[in-house]
Amino acid sequence: MSVVPKECKLPSATPIHPPQRFLFGPGPTQVDERVYQAMSQPIVGHLDAYFLRLNEEIQQMLRVVFGTENPLTFVISGTGSGGMEAAISNFVEAGSKVAVLANGYFCDRMTEMATRQGAEVVRFEKAWGEVFGDDEAAEFIERERPRTVLYVHAETSTGARQQGKAICTAAHKVDALVIADVVTSLGAMPVQVDETGIDIAYSCTQKGLSCPPGLAPITVSPRAAERMNARTKPNRSWYFDLKLLNDYYNLSHRYHHTASISLFYALHEALRLILEEGVQNRWVRHRRCHVEFVKGIEALGLKMHVANPEHRVINLNTPCVPAGVDEAKVRKTLLDEHGIEIMGGFGPLAGKIFRIGVMGPLATEAHVATFLQQFGKAMGK
Repeated sequence: MSVVPKECKLPSATPIHPPQRFLFGPGPTQVDERVYQAMSQPIVGHLDAYFLRLNEEIQQMLRVVFGTENPLTFVISGTGSGGMEAAISNFVEAGSKVAVLANGYFCDRMTEMATRQGAEVVRFEKAWGEVFGDDEAAEFIERERPRTVLYVHAETSTGARQQGKAICTAAHKVDALVIADVVTSLGAMPVQVDETGIDIAYSCTQKGLSCPPGLAPITVSPRAAERMNARTKPNRSWYFDLKLLNDYYNLSHRYHHTASISLFYALHEALRLILEEGVQNRWVRHRRCHVEFVKGIEALGLKMHVANPEHRVINLNTPCVPAGVDEAKVRKTLLDEHGIEIMGGFGPLAGKIFRIGVMGPLATEAHVATFLQQFGKAMGK
């Protein structure tokens, strides 16, 4: 018996047949066929012994990719912004001082989240695309003596890479924790959490890990975990409370939320692919493709927004838009005629740069050469 009222017309629905795209944007990125196959496997419950065992393997593999031995390393159900919210809500308390090294959009998002936690935020600001020198970063931290220091390792809005070792050293001298955004870099370039001295690092799945979006890996040092456990006031966020999540994943396995089983399958397979290739081999492959990309861009007469090669994110390239070129038209031509997706700049860089990701399955010399050929044509070169 139908429960649809007679006057109600059912909407027409067509089968899902997405267009073929080459995802050369800053994320989401291209996904390996093996990852899609993993996602198609039957789901189990979020308290099933199989899922819990799979999650343990994910944690082990993440430690290798993060470059850490932190026991508290797992995945949050949420995007990279969820990882940011988790990191800040667990380690930034109302009234505490937070220092932000601000040189791009996601530093500003960090600032917004810390402010909403009631923190006293102090910022050291630079133009989008510039990075902080070791001495000036250390001087800022020593002067402000914050409780927590925030910086972005690979700034998605600019293509600039920030070195973190001096930041972490200076922060630890004043007993501050360091939160690092490694959303774009994890899986494609060295993060080296322990070697750098990062206390809390968070990422996403849809960039350097070459996985569908929806999960946020995070790792927490024993020093940071001790401070978190010593909090007298609970985290304002129930969903992102890392103590509750750790209890669900690793301790009592008491129900916390319904994890996206298929996305965990996907991440497990994506991490297997990385370890099969070898983490360092993967970094070398991405750097080699970045070098080839920059050579090709310069041959077309374009300049990179981040002038110093040592300060560039190797898997997210930001060439400048030449005078007289309509970057939106170039992007539309690539998408409409070749199924190639890239992105433009925003904020102060709107219309001034292209944001072009070369990562995961697309980080090969052949794909770079094909992209440059079609990009040159779209540019009229």
